[in-house]
Amino acid sequence: MSSLRSDPLHRIHPEPIDHFDRLPDSLLPLVFNKIGDVKALGRCCVVSRRFRSLVPQVESVVVRVDCVISDDDCSPSSSSYDKSRAAGPISNLFRILLGGIVKPFQALVQFLGPKRPVINETLNTHPVSSSLSVGPGADVNDGEMEQGGVTHHSPTQVLRNFNEIRFLRIELPSGELGIDDGVLLKWRADFGSTLDNCVILGAASVTKNVNLQVAECGNNGFCPSNNIANGLNVGNGDDNGSIPESFYTNGGLKLRVVWTISSLIAASARHYLLQPIIAEHKTLDSLVLTDTDGQGVLCMNRDQLEELRVKPLSASSASKRTLVPALNMRLWYAPQLELPDGIVLKGATLVAIRPSEQSASKKEVSDASWLSTAFEEPYGTAAKMLVKRRTYCLEMNSF
Repeated sequence: MSSLRSDPLHRIHPEPIDHFDRLPDSLLPLVFNKIGDVKALGRCCVVSRRFRSLVPQVESVVVRVDCVISDDDCSPSSSSYDKSRAAGPISNLFRILLGGIVKPFQALVQFLGPKRPVINETLNTHPVSSSLSVGPGADVNDGEMEQGGVTHHSPTQVLRNFNEIRFLRIELPSGELGIDDGVLLKWRADFGSTLDNCVILGAASVTKNVNLQVAECGNNGFCPSNNIANGLNVGNGDDNGSIPESFYTNGGLKLRVVWTISSLIAASARHYLLQPIIAEHKTLDSLVLTDTDGQGVLCMNRDQLEELRVKPLSASSASKRTLVPALNMRLWYAPQLELPDGIVLKGATLVAIRPSEQSASKKEVSDASWLSTAFEEPYGTAAKMLVKRRTYCLEMNSF
């Protein structure tokens, strides 16, 4: 009796071959690294057992947060809830939630930890989301909470069995600082066990000058014309880079101080909530916590990550955030700054911040080299233009 393989029909219409199955296991993690997104990786987990076994080897992961639930949406368990809510603007900042996608997270949770039967039962009956709780009463070691019939798992828990993460990026749905429309506020902070440096760029308003002649500008974004910015030369003009008297009397300086303190609090709160992730993933080379608005970026390289693991973190007693050390700050200001692409910043301000101890012990690098690279264009050019102006030095105590 002839075999099925000798059947003419099978020779004319052979069984389809899945060429993806022919790829070696060593190559598939490279493909998954290009995917990155934790939800998409969750979908890959349900494709096959082979994929499920290889996804934990991914080195580059992106966690995109879909929504934020404040502590007002969660049922408080004690009166201390209300007391701590008043402790500070960031102490009850947010609970971070990943949107509910049942099957991908069902696959991820299957290798997430000891509570598998309970978690799997929950996943079969409710939508699943992931939360990172930094509000009062939050337990960073639990990583699981339930609200409105939806079980949320923290990014710490979702990432727990990714064994070889080297590059991790977490994106919040928006910046923490509520600012008016048209106002520019951006910050970037580098942390080890505490703040290493922070750069803040702000402007009272951002407009577009459609009449700007970009061709007249040089390669570095500096325009040779002395008529730029309606008579304001952003380099060495008649005002010599000085801050006008009105800046002190109309609330301009007070507003910049509020921007600076708020940015530092937001950065230190982000740093605090990253502790469990950093402790569990010792293979990390880079960690970035940003937001889709592009308002703030917290960065940590391999040396800074290791510093946090070996050196105790100093936490603020008033709220769940890292203690900000005593600081030296340098400020640059321009009443109006016109960038080569036609963007006009009114009340443009750049603040460079370093801990006081670091400033005394380390040689300062060139301002243009690290301040201008802190922001994407055109705001990197704005930083270059501002540091050409007169520098004002300030100090701030630890808080």
